[in-house]
Amino acid sequence: MLNEILNIVAPVFLVVGAGYLAVRVGLVSAELVDHLMKFAITFAIPCLLFRATSTIDLGAAFDWRILVAYYSASIAGFVLTYFIARKLFKRRPGEAVAIGFAALFSNLVLLGLPITERAWGADTMAPNFALVSVNAPICYLIGITAMEILRADGRNAAQTTGVVLNAMFRNSMMIGIGLGFIVNLAGISLPGALIGAVDLLARASLPVALFALGGVLTRYTLTKSLGEASAVALVSLILQPALTLLVATQLGLPQQVVNSIVLMAAVAPGLNAYLFASMYNRALGASASSVLLSTVLSVFSVSAWLIFL
Repeated sequence: MLNEILNIVAPVFLVVGAGYLAVRVGLVSAELVDHLMKFAITFAIPCLLFRATSTIDLGAAFDWRILVAYYSASIAGFVLTYFIARKLFKRRPGEAVAIGFAALFSNLVLLGLPITERAWGADTMAPNFALVSVNAPICYLIGITAMEILRADGRNAAQTTGVVLNAMFRNSMMIGIGLGFIVNLAGISLPGALIGAVDLLARASLPVALFALGGVLTRYTLTKSLGEASAVALVSLILQPALTLLVATQLGLPQQVVNSIVLMAAVAPGLNAYLFASMYNRALGASASSVLLSTVLSVFSVSAWLIFL
């Protein structure tokens, strides 16, 4: 079993590690990594998400129990991490929201999708793409609203709504998802040449993004905010998947679906945690440390969850 688990998890993190080492030893520049990540996020991943949402069975994928099981756990993790940051580490409200956001926004695209596909197969991915399609809107809505309410210099309700909508509609992945839903719901038949081109970009998305993720992680250190980063890692990698498993089981979801969403809940925070902190200039060090520490530890925690499942 251990060999099977390694065959699932190791390739994903080896690609991340290759990107990390390539930048560390100077084979690849930080500027090139930025261009690779921009290509992945702006073009390739939106194509992947477009193809997924344009072809999945929406009725089967968007089972309310899947959303309740996953997001009840992630929201609970956000609230718990917020109070840990406030009470234990004496962070200001805005900083605590930024740290909590790291626990809320898991790296579903760059880590969740490739690991889950390798673990359970491409034909079981409908629930995963359903979660990805609503993850940014739900997480940014919660994070931005909490930040604007709790920070001392928060905007009013109308301004907050504008920030939320701007974050949604300028997000290239959300555009890909939205176009996919339009094609799916309208029953539009796309030309074969266009589908072929989109598929080519989609196949490049995850390898390129994983390699670039490794390069980006070279910029962060654990010398500051190790306590907050450890709290985020504990909540993200252990408590949230455990709660997701509990709720999903109680709601009677099929075991294969339970396995998929628990594994999605078990991955590390995504780079959006740092982008969110940057947007408000709150707890940047803690957010960066949380992404780095959790990504490193997820090699072991995801393997443990796979063994358990």
